[in-house]
Amino acid sequence: MAVLAPGRYPGGPAVTDPFDTPERRDLGALVRDFTTRGIVPHLDTWERENMIPRSIHKAAAAAGLLGVGYPEAVGGSGGDALDTIVLTEAMILAGGSGGLMAGLFNHNLAVPHMVASGDRRLIATYVRPTLAGEKIGSLGVTEPDGGSDVANLRTRAVRDGDHYVVNGAKTFITSAVRGDYVTTAVRTGAPGYQGISLLVIENTSPGFTVSRRLDKMGWHCSDTAELSFVDVRVPVENRIGGENEGFAHIMGQFQNERIWLAAVAYATAQRCLDLTVEWTKMRNTFGKPLSSRQIVRHQLVEMTQRIELARTYTRSIAAQMVAGHDVVAQVCMAKNAAVAACDFVVDRAVQLHGGLGYLRDSEVERHYRDAKILGIGGGATEVMTDLAAKRLGYQ
Repeated sequence: MAVLAPGRYPGGPAVTDPFDTPERRDLGALVRDFTTRGIVPHLDTWERENMIPRSIHKAAAAAGLLGVGYPEAVGGSGGDALDTIVLTEAMILAGGSGGLMAGLFNHNLAVPHMVASGDRRLIATYVRPTLAGEKIGSLGVTEPDGGSDVANLRTRAVRDGDHYVVNGAKTFITSAVRGDYVTTAVRTGAPGYQGISLLVIENTSPGFTVSRRLDKMGWHCSDTAELSFVDVRVPVENRIGGENEGFAHIMGQFQNERIWLAAVAYATAQRCLDLTVEWTKMRNTFGKPLSSRQIVRHQLVEMTQRIELARTYTRSIAAQMVAGHDVVAQVCMAKNAAVAACDFVVDRAVQLHGGLGYLRDSEVERHYRDAKILGIGGGATEVMTDLAAKRLGYQ
């Protein structure tokens, strides 16, 4: 990856780069080694089987990777969102994929609400075993008749003594086929965002059903499902935080998810650029390598430029977010910018690979398919744009 040396810019003094610390360099090296040895040799098989094995969760936990971004007090490895970005970049650049990241690190959607609540029982029962690779969790928010409109979800939980009785459905739930529990958004109060709570529902609960496994365009090794709840009894002690306080918990974690998706997007683009540069130098047509053609070189520069801009902006916003600044609008724009860069680069990568890029055995073909979900998941591009407009006062 041809970038400026970390921490120094032409004609200026050395600057501090929070992503270039000894600890984060070591983390990147650890992730690259883990990916090269434990993921890349098996990824194509997992893609065709439409699922990653539970054993890879335990292996990643043993390496300390599942706990990155979580305090040691809850079973984590320490670090923050910047360390999560370092991990994400390193794993994809070493040959991982967006689908692999979604399946292996879906706990980043399932457990943060419990960690933030400080509930010792929930942390002991779900968070610690998940970070140890012993349990797999999901986040259940999206419903069959509603996606980004979280405030109007319909799955209802009615209090009955020391239990809630849950009825409803969820869809597009990542890792729900393999999952042991779902952190589920339910309606416990009046219509609107003020009537939502979060319940941890175990998949062995009577009335809980994985009603349909969903086949997707991309992210093939990440299982996705539709869920049904019919009179499912959930202990009140499985509620995260207070009753009708779930919306705030959900919104509070969206920032981390969106900045992570931005990192997945520009890292995927960088991986495709790296593969394409290598291919265009190796591939000869009419007696010369593809890279000798001006039209090809200029496309590679355009790909590089878009990636660099997306990476630089996303990293800067992530640093501000970790510092505690209100950057909701900027996170939305970072996600959109990174997704746009990724869309452009994966398209050019397939085109420059020619017929090879269209084959299932081509890595760029996988990234091309995987990239489409990045502008949908975690808040669609259109929703992100409108949210940014509102936060910036453009209404």
